[in-house]
Amino acid sequence: MRTMVPDLESYIALGMKSFDVPGLAIGIVANDRLVYARGFGVRSRRDGAPVDPATVFQIGSLTKAFLSATLAIAVDRGWLRWDDRVTDLDPGFQLKDPWVTREFRVFDLLAQRSGLPPAANDGLELLGLDEAALIHSLRYVEPVSSFRATFAYTNITHMIAGRIVAKASSAAQWNEVLQKELFDPLGMGNSSCTAAEIVAAPNHAEGYRWTLQGAVSVPFTSVVPYGFAGADDINSDVEDLARWLRMQLDNGDFAGTRIVSAENLLVTHTPRIAISDRFSYAMGWFVQQTPNGVIIWHNGTTPGFGAFLGMAPDRKTGVIVLSNEGNVGLPDSIGAWVLDRVLGNAKTDYLVERLKRAKTSLTAAGEQYAKPVRPRLSPPGATFAGSYANPDFGTAAVRMDGDALIVELPETGAKLKLDPWDGDIFTATLMPSGPFAAVAANLGPSPYGFVQWQIDKTPKLDAFRLILGDDQAYEFRRR
Repeated sequence: MRTMVPDLESYIALGMKSFDVPGLAIGIVANDRLVYARGFGVRSRRDGAPVDPATVFQIGSLTKAFLSATLAIAVDRGWLRWDDRVTDLDPGFQLKDPWVTREFRVFDLLAQRSGLPPAANDGLELLGLDEAALIHSLRYVEPVSSFRATFAYTNITHMIAGRIVAKASSAAQWNEVLQKELFDPLGMGNSSCTAAEIVAAPNHAEGYRWTLQGAVSVPFTSVVPYGFAGADDINSDVEDLARWLRMQLDNGDFAGTRIVSAENLLVTHTPRIAISDRFSYAMGWFVQQTPNGVIIWHNGTTPGFGAFLGMAPDRKTGVIVLSNEGNVGLPDSIGAWVLDRVLGNAKTDYLVERLKRAKTSLTAAGEQYAKPVRPRLSPPGATFAGSYANPDFGTAAVRMDGDALIVELPETGAKLKLDPWDGDIFTATLMPSGPFAAVAANLGPSPYGFVQWQIDKTPKLDAFRLILGDDQAYEFRRR
């Protein structure tokens, strides 16, 4: 380990400069000890306070493995079984296909093989839909593949799993189970699950969004990522996550205490769907075959934070990387670099490829909204005024506000400003009003999607389609 540290710290410095990351913390666990932990850079460029191993970050989708562990504990306790039908545990659960609804099992909720489109209806959360509405919305989503046939990463299915665990343990919400069954026995005293708690932590990082011009500060919100509950909502630090990693590497034991059975913890590490020849998804974990051994890992991203946690179980070694910039590749690059050296794999410079990929992705996202060279003339905004409705959103009011055309969602309070783009197609930008001011700042200046107006054979305007950035479309019919 000591021989690796100088190269590792040089690699971290290069990566932070390349991605303009303000701050980063890293920890390496080996043989049931945190053998290396250090902070780099600053918690905030506003005050320059340094990062250390106790600095609290959002960890995004690293939360999913905590959720799978609480499911494993529930199975240990006899509260439920892995192959229980979801409808037996949550009678309100419904997908569009009745057979899939009936056959969906507990182990499917986290396995990323639902047949739904990737990130199915995630965009609705940013427009203010609550947990119940997000779960309800899945019944309207058209499947894009056969059930259990294709990998497609979703978040709302994890919210269902969290509700099932909470109900089984007679808790009001999943976070209570998380605290009682994992945070408390592991001694994770700096970990929490709300925006208010991370802001209240004396030693917390502030978030930044990566742009081609450098990192831009973004505010905390109660919506992102906390609205996704067991999929995304944990705040933690390197020292706490080292305890979690020690438990994982010791097959469910921590400091002589059994947290979860080895048998059911192994279930969470067992591949459920292939992504490629040597790459699979389990339950809250990616499983990857490398030339010299298996690694089990997950990354996380929120608008202002990035995270990576991975382990080489056969070597009893793992790594944690936390940063205060949305994850466009740096935590993953450092984590993979460390695990390659632990396993003796060939050296790979992950930074170059992932920086190139990040730039390409951001450029493509901007080009998506570039106006056509010869756009068709758009009708006057007042043409579209009226009341519309959609099963997911309820009603929508389309109106003029001065010169601006606005779509307002009364049930959530979200407002979208529409700008002519090409004929009957308008860009839709989330307005920074009320509780959505911070959400809009997290999204950045780009539009949130498109609105396309639909005219029937009369011709008469009778509907519009809201097409969000993930290409999911929602039809609103005129009332």
